[in-house]
Amino acid sequence: MSENTLNRQRLTIPYMRLIICMGAAASIYAAYHVSIKTLDLRFLLVALITLGLGSRLSVQIPRLSSHISVSDTLIFLTLLLYGGEAAILLAAAEAFCSSLSFSRKPMTVAFNTAVMACATFITTVILRWCYGPIEDLPRQIFSPNFTSALCVMALVQYISNSGLVAVLAALKIDRPVWHTWSKYYLWTSVTYFAGASSAGILARLVVLAGFYPVVATIPIVICVYFTYRMYLKNIEAMAAAAKAEEAAAHAAEAERHVAELSHYIAEQERIREQYSQIEKMSALGELASGVAHDFNNTLAGILGRAQLLLGTRDMEKIDKGLNLMIKTAKDGARTIKRIQDFARQRRDHDFDLVDMGQLLLDVGEITRPRWKDWAEANNVHISLDLQVHCTALIMGDESELREVLVNMVFNAVDAMPRGGRLTLAVEEAGDVVNVFVRDTGIGMPEDVRLRVFDPFFTTKGKAGMGLGLAVSYGIIRRHEGIVEVESEVDSGTSFCLRLPITKALPNPRPAIELSRIAISSAPATALRILVVDDEEHVRELLRDILETEGCEVRLAESAPQALSIFEKEDFDAIFTDVGMAGMNGWELSRAVRQRHSTIPVAVITGWGEAVGSHERVAARVDWVVAKPFDTPSIIEIAREVARRREWKTASYDSSVAA
Repeated sequence: MSENTLNRQRLTIPYMRLIICMGAAASIYAAYHVSIKTLDLRFLLVALITLGLGSRLSVQIPRLSSHISVSDTLIFLTLLLYGGEAAILLAAAEAFCSSLSFSRKPMTVAFNTAVMACATFITTVILRWCYGPIEDLPRQIFSPNFTSALCVMALVQYISNSGLVAVLAALKIDRPVWHTWSKYYLWTSVTYFAGASSAGILARLVVLAGFYPVVATIPIVICVYFTYRMYLKNIEAMAAAAKAEEAAAHAAEAERHVAELSHYIAEQERIREQYSQIEKMSALGELASGVAHDFNNTLAGILGRAQLLLGTRDMEKIDKGLNLMIKTAKDGARTIKRIQDFARQRRDHDFDLVDMGQLLLDVGEITRPRWKDWAEANNVHISLDLQVHCTALIMGDESELREVLVNMVFNAVDAMPRGGRLTLAVEEAGDVVNVFVRDTGIGMPEDVRLRVFDPFFTTKGKAGMGLGLAVSYGIIRRHEGIVEVESEVDSGTSFCLRLPITKALPNPRPAIELSRIAISSAPATALRILVVDDEEHVRELLRDILETEGCEVRLAESAPQALSIFEKEDFDAIFTDVGMAGMNGWELSRAVRQRHSTIPVAVITGWGEAVGSHERVAARVDWVVAKPFDTPSIIEIAREVARRREWKTASYDSSVAA
């Protein structure tokens, strides 16, 4: 035995043992988690067809000892109908039976069995991560989600299975893995995509018409098998003819087609990743907005109720109010568990002038406990270098920009576990302000740098959610700025924020800032106010606040109910929520304006800053108050309503006297 052969054996045997151990672990996992109740007689029929027919139909890869079974359709069908665990066990059993048909070596049979178990396990994990429960996919009509799931299933199974086998083949023939895979295994992708497509069609038939259409798998598998054989014969004929001069042109043409196919697969993968990124960002924005709405409603009940209790000595009311606060707080706790960070959605920009130099100084002081006190307590020494060389102003949201910079400073501190230098710099460059956050930490490899702004991507493990920089990216884009990242492993990272310098003055502030108005005496005569909100605790809170001002309050839990009350009774003002089923607050305001063009309307909403000024103008509302609101703001609106009523009455009396 030659030395080269011995070297190859030293590599192949440990590799085969590793894969066998991994396959055994995947099979044990599947056997432990499989639900026996779901494995009915129909599953037994699929298993018998797979083991009895599918395992006997296999083709040999040209010039290699490896074989490929054509039972992928049945394994994919099992995956879609009975879940990943059943598919893993069936795939392992099928690989075991099919391996016995062409090899009696225990190591080879065990390796092939383990490869199928590992590949099916990986496919199961990725499908569940991307699409949720696999068994629910066939219940979807042929939607983009179902179609993409079939493509992902075929692609992952193909790459996992062929990749594991290609490594072993490359070790045996002493060739590079990529060369071996592209030359001998690339063409096998057609088997997986054909199998996935057939399985998807059959799974839909089972859902729509029952299980008996699964019998159609037998002729499909046979047709696919003979297609494989014909395709194999063509490949062998082309390989034999390649020795002749006239076959050289055909070989070059075949290589060109393979290159085009590889490019097409890579392009499709890139498009799929982009589409997945868009879906994640959209889902993140919708989830965050919904959670913010629910939690703002919760805070409104707690804050307003607490402020109301401060002014009462009635123990019965205090006891009732505290019980309501406890219930509301528990609701809020359940809501906040759904998300630990959020992305803001806005429809317009209510920005103010921001001095980035001063903001950077503030960030340095705000983060001092982290980069100095906390770091020194852990025997880590970090020095701060502040470089403020800019007096220009930008239009923006100061709190949002502060949040971005604080998050980047915290990331920089985490990247310097052995200490280093943290640099915060701002400078004016033409029409933009450049803000830099630099560290001398561990840096990032190129693949990590390209993904730092991806939602849910994190290098901190369970300590991070992967949302901080994704949210920061959205904030900077909302400010019409850009973010650039430069990093080198063991040399540090630099974030550069480029924000446009403003050339216009901000919109003037309202003359009255409601949250700072002190509570004074109630209006002389009682106001009649209609309160509309689908949240009971918010309705009752608004009623209690307004009644402290001597107002007479009617409650409505929906917009149609409010309109019915409004048409029968006279009111001095309307307080309404925005997000209500059937008819929202904007639609209610427009309907009220058709009946009464001058009645004051206040919109109190849990959507907060997501409310656009154009919506307020279109609905002709007088006030928009974001939840959680405080008692003084509601009282000041009530007093403004009273002043308007008195002014209107005085004007009417003057006109009558004249």
